[in-house]
Formats: sequence, C-alpha cells, structure tokens
Amino acid sequence: MTTHLREGFTTGTAAAAAAKAGVLALVGGWRGAVMDTPTPRAGRLSIPIAALEPEGDAIRVSVTKDGGDDPDATHGATICALVRLLPDGPRGEVRLEGGTGVGRVTLPGLPIPPGQAAINPAPRQQIADAVREAMDETNFCGAVDVTIEVPGGEAIAAHTMNGRLGIVGGISILGTRGTVRPYSHESYEASINQALSVARAAGHHTIALSTGGRTERLLLTDRPEIPRIASVQIADFFASSLRGARQYGMTRVVIGCFFGKLVKMAQGYEYTHAKDNRIDFDLLAKWCRQAGAQPGHARDIAGANTARHALEILVNDAHKNAIVTAIAHRALRAALSLAGPGIRIDYHVYDFDSTRLCHVTSEDAS
Repeated sequence: MTTHLREGFTTGTAAAAAAKAGVLALVGGWRGAVMDTPTPRAGRLSIPIAALEPEGDAIRVSVTKDGGDDPDATHGATICALVRLLPDGPRGEVRLEGGTGVGRVTLPGLPIPPGQAAINPAPRQQIADAVREAMDETNFCGAVDVTIEVPGGEAIAAHTMNGRLGIVGGISILGTRGTVRPYSHESYEASINQALSVARAAGHHTIALSTGGRTERLLLTDRPEIPRIASVQIADFFASSLRGARQYGMTRVVIGCFFGKLVKMAQGYEYTHAKDNRIDFDLLAKWCRQAGAQPGHARDIAGANTARHALEILVNDAHKNAIVTAIAHRALRAALSLAGPGIRIDYHVYDFDSTRLCHVTSEDAS
C-alpha cells in the first residue's frame, strides 16, 4: 500500500498569506479564515489565517507554519506580518523588512547581502506579489509597509544552521517553491550548498565535510586549524557535497566519518542512507581478506549484521589497522572521482567509541 505524505508550506508562503490578508483587512475590512496565496512554483495555496489584530494604524496578521509530514524546526511557528498602508507612497511599492525573530545576515556568501533581514529572494518576491494582488483587488493606489516577525524566532534558530551561516537574531524566511515536500533531499542539498557558499565567501579553500554532529566534533578536534564556518554536516549526501565543494572553488576537502559510512563510500554509493543503499558484506569480507584478515574473521564479516558488528569482529585481528586503511583508500578513490581533478582529499575515520581508526590523504597516494 502506498502512503501519500502530506505537503506543508514554507515560511515564505506563511508570510505572503499574512501580508496579503493584512492589506485586504486594512483596505476592505476582510476578516476571513483562509487566504488564497500565490507561490513561486507550486501554483496557489489556501492558507489558514490564525489571527488578525489591529495595532494603531496597522494590523498584525498571524499564520501558523505547517511543515506537513516533513516537520522541521519552524513547524508550528507563528509567522506574523505587521502591515501598514502608506497612501501617499509610490503606487504599488512594497517596503519589506524583518522584525523580531527574523534573522539578520552578517556574512557574505548568502543570497541576501550582509545587513539585511534574512528573507530570501524567492519569498521576497512572493510576499510582494501577494501584497500587490491585494492592492489590485481593493484598488489601493499607495504603497504598503510590511514587517515580518516570528515570535520566539531566535530560540527556533538555535536548531537550524543559521548561526554558522552568520545569520543572527532569528530564523530565515525561505522557500523557492512555496510548499514543503515531505523528506525532500532538495532542501538538505540546498543547505549544504549555502554553507559551502558562505565558507568560500569568507575566503576558505579547505572545507570539512562530516556525516553528522559527532563526526564533526571529532574532526574539528583533530583539525583545529579548520574554523567552524568551514565545516559542513553532509549527512548522506556524499556525491553532491563533493561536487558542491568543487563548484564553490574548494581545493581541499577533509572528510570525517564512522566506519559504516566509510564502507558505503568505498562501495561507490553517491547517497549513503541505510534504507536506500545497504552494505555488501560479501564484498566487505573480500576486501578484508585482500588486506590480510584472518580467514575466520573474513568469513564472520560476510555474515555480519551491521558495520559495527563487522568492526567488532576485526578488533582482535592483527591486521585491523591495515584493513581499515585499505578500505579508506577505496573510499578516497571514490571521493576523488566524484570531486574531479584538482582537489586534495583527506579522510579521518572514527570508531563508534570515538577513537580515530585511520587518516589517509590523496597526497600519500600521488
């Protein structure tokens, strides 16, 4: 049976719906429950309006962000638009700013220059389009001032990549499509590329790629010369991260991973998630035999359940270090083929107890 996962909507769509509702409420007295909202690439959406609250000559409209079946840090957040009419302003002008809970850009390399609110170009256009729709519907001839706010946005941002990207004080208003696709690879790959762009704009040519939080901490401890801004958690996106490193002009890539991910990289998987790409234990056993593993150990590895289990089998093998190093060199060759010429690559491989198993580099292989 196929399960259809429910799409949600972006923070940009929430902000656009709130802003449009604000204009309709101020000009025409609208007090509806749902706002018909344009999106960048997903047609039109009907977005529930949570609240409309007059504030002097302005109105604050709130929308509850709905991530669908792919909830992220902003799922359930309140996205507000404080809307004020400027009857004497230039016809059709939309003045957009970020207020409390919306981050502010402090580093180059992002789509928005330093000093501005972290409202990305696509949602900026989406908000402006939504506001102009309301202006046309009501025949309003002036300008409109819109301030996007996110109550609690600074706390929410602590669970995002904003801090290392140099976005301070809150979340980003995002969304190139308008909807949130459940468990989308697209959004994670985009965040990796954004981090690479920021690192490059800061002048770095060496990037640390780790498969998660633990490996990142271990890798940056081993390589203290690499600043946190030049470190990216890539999860399972092995190939696309290496291609991104090349695209953004990196000349050296330092990879940190545990043994399980190493084996998948050595097998040549471009995406290393367990559900999609499993370890071939027969192949792993063959590699172990070629690197000198005791026959009994190699046989047991062929029947192992997990990478952790395979590594436990090798604990007492006299050639354990040589075996792991040989597998790391296989992964290194796979990484070099994905990254393309001109990039030097290092691997730091860690045991599940956080000890380092080996360090190999393409300079040793040249």
